[in-house]
Formats: sequence, C-alpha cells, structure tokens
Amino acid sequence: MTIRRLFFCIAATLVPALLAAGPARADWPDHPIKWVVPFGPGGANDLIARAAAEAVSKRLGQPVVIENKPGAGAIIGADYVAKAKPDGYTWLIGAAGVVTNSMLRSDMPYADGDLVPVGMIAVAPSVIAVHPSVPASNLKEFVAWAKTRPGGVDWATAGGGSTPHFVAEMLREAGVAIVIVPYKSGSEGVTAVISNNVPATSEASIVVLPQVKGGKLKAIATTYSKRITAYDTLPTAIEQGFPGINIGHWAGLFAPKGTPPSIVERMSRELEAAVRSAEFRDRMVPSGIEPEPGTTAAFVAFVTAERERLGKLAKKANMQADR
Repeated sequence: MTIRRLFFCIAATLVPALLAAGPARADWPDHPIKWVVPFGPGGANDLIARAAAEAVSKRLGQPVVIENKPGAGAIIGADYVAKAKPDGYTWLIGAAGVVTNSMLRSDMPYADGDLVPVGMIAVAPSVIAVHPSVPASNLKEFVAWAKTRPGGVDWATAGGGSTPHFVAEMLREAGVAIVIVPYKSGSEGVTAVISNNVPATSEASIVVLPQVKGGKLKAIATTYSKRITAYDTLPTAIEQGFPGINIGHWAGLFAPKGTPPSIVERMSRELEAAVRSAEFRDRMVPSGIEPEPGTTAAFVAFVTAERERLGKLAKKANMQADR
C-alpha cells in the first residue's frame, strides 16, 4: 500500500468519527445536566445549588438536575465527579472542602487537579454566634471574656477541617484559647450552643440568622469580607480589628478534568449571567446568602489563593480531618 493510499484510508476512518463528535459538542447541551451536591438536602450548599440550577437551566434550555451525594467531608460527591465522563453533563457544586481536604488527608481518592474550577456562585457568610448568656456583644468583648476563662472556651465545630474549625484556628491565631468540640454537622453544633452545652461556634448565615432573630443565639461577628446584606448591623471580624479571621461558606461549580474548554466556557458564561440576575439575587439575599458572580479566571485565582492561605494555617495548627 502506498503512503498516499494509506493516508486516504486513515482519513476515511477518522473524518466520519470527528464529524459525528463535532455536532454533539456544538449542540451541547442536548439532554439534562447533573450537578452533584456533596452534602445532604437543605444546607447552604444545596440551597445555593438548586437556585442556580433553576436559573442556568432556563438559559441553557435543558434541565439541570441536582443529585445529593453526601459523606466523608464532601469527598464522596467530589470523587464521583472527578471520575465522571468529562462530557459536560456531570458537574460538582464544590465548597471549601475541595480546597482543604487534600491538606488534611493522606488518603484522597482523587487529585486536586482532577476538578477544574468553572465559576463562583454564592457565599453563605460565616457568623460567630454565642449562647445569649455569654457576656459579650461583639468579638472584642468575646475575646476579652475568653481570656478570663481557665482552660479556654469550648467551641463547636462541624468536624475536623470544617469551616467552623478553621474559624477556631483563626481565633487561636488571634490569641484566644479554644477547646474544639467536634460534632457531625454544623446544625448539631448550633443546637449544642442553643442548648448551652457549648458556649460558642460559627456557622453559615442561613443556619445561624434565624436562631439569632428568634433570640436563641447572639451573633457577635461575621467572618465574611463584608457585612451580610440581610443583617447589615452585624460587623465583620475585620472591622472589629481581627483581619486574620476571614472565611465564608462558599459554593462554586467545578468540572471533571478533560471537559472540553468550549463547554466549560459556555457553562461559565451562563452561570455568571444567572448569578447576576435579579431573580437569583432576590431568592438568595433575604436568607443571608450573598451572590458572587465572576469569571472562571477569577474563580481559579480565588481557589488558588485559598489553597495557599488555608494550607499554611492547617499545617501550622496540625489540622486533621475526622476518621
């Protein structure tokens, strides 16, 4: 067989396959899309995901279906997406665990690079809350009170490596003696403070603010970078003189490594437009959640910076995930 004939034989085989694959990408999406939430229904990540999915599905013309896959500090759901076919039909609604889990575990089933950042969606700001009997109405008073208590202050977390755990370590960096009391979830930790079994914790605004408004908890600071729109009388930790106490319960979209760039770019555009919409904002803001629209580049920069910042803290504090 001549080289020329061999070339035409190869072309005859490859071209139809390429042409068959082309329209599928050009027509994406042509069937329902799945967003995996690595937590159970009803939490901040799940609520953000469902609101964003509804808005994005209208723009794409296909249903965006939420599938909850909780467990192992969000690793089960993240691992499922990391190993999914990268065809643009399976995505992850990631949270801080996507950044921090590999810092705290040596047995990760996937690599950080197996999940590609696509876009930020929203933040449920973290709120430091105490039992109403605690004699502190702000963070400075809380720190002063904590320093008078022998052995330090008990602090409820949602387990090792959770956002409340990071807030506790940030308070330790500020000179507060903290005794970690781990619970299985943020809701359990909040219930422990309401019951006065533990005097203090931090948790997502959507979980804490209803209890604050009901008089069951006292909010003394938000650890977000700005005040919460729905509760703008609550100052940030930064405003109160604690610049190192800065973290939120964020939710963002990730794709499996290898997802075609054209699909990632399209999803990023539609997601950003959906999050910027008045409909999404009106649905999120009253519950204490802040929409955070942005480009893929901005989200990549955020994830990179958080991995470096929180990695240093985790290493210094010898933080480990629960086993």
